[in-house]
Amino acid sequence: MKSLTKLPLLALLAFLSFSCTTDNLDDYSNDIELSLTIPETKTIELQILDLINEHRESLGLNALSDMALVKSVAFTHTDYMVDKNEVSHANFYKRSDYLKANTGATKVSENVAYGYSSAESVVNAWLKSEGHRANIEGDYTNFDLAAEQNEQGKWYYTNIFIKK
Repeated sequence: MKSLTKLPLLALLAFLSFSCTTDNLDDYSNDIELSLTIPETKTIELQILDLINEHRESLGLNALSDMALVKSVAFTHTDYMVDKNEVSHANFYKRSDYLKANTGATKVSENVAYGYSSAESVVNAWLKSEGHRANIEGDYTNFDLAAEQNEQGKWYYTNIFIKK
């Protein structure tokens, strides 16, 4: 009976031992300024940007302009997700604050995804999700994204929107 009362405590301890630590995430995110690179734009990225702008224009919204700094921040996060092998918005506020400080943005949002093999499939998935669609259809001026494949060939995506 005593071992059953210790089980929840043991489970909590195991969970805390294997969960992500904010120290490691913060260390990584503090390097964001130092590790910014602008990778070559991939065909799938251009297709996604075009599909998003086509959708926006079909609703009478302004087309968004791409921006190298937004792409580099998106790439940093996509690379992080590939390294961690997980989809997340980890350190979003660090990315947001960085973009606000360095682009004059007043508003920042992002969509992330994993596993979609075509531009159409990832954009369709985002449009079927209320929150992701709200970002795509939101009051923004610029956007960009990064798409990277892991070792198994699965795609990870980070799409960042800003309003200047």
